[in-house]
Amino acid sequence: MVKKKRMGSRGTRARKKRVTRYLIPKDAEVEYKNLTLLQKYVTDRGKIVSRRVSGVNAKEQRDLTRAIKRARYLGLLPVGGVKKK
Repeated sequence: MVKKKRMGSRGTRARKKRVTRYLIPKDAEVEYKNLTLLQKYVTDRGKIVSRRVSGVNAKEQRDLTRAIKRARYLGLLPVGGVKKK
């Protein structure tokens, strides 16, 4: 007797390949002074964009987070955004 492979809700679709939505240029340095780069990774509310959304690797995400927090401390980036009512 041959077992049939069940096609349930799991595994029926092929996974999409992850595509980086934001791309850090090779020549760009991730540092607190590069505000144009850092603003791409911060939402309008002042939150840091997650790795899952931005598509950067773990090392780049750590560097971005460190640079954003330093820029916030120095007052170069806003700490929080406008609250909704």
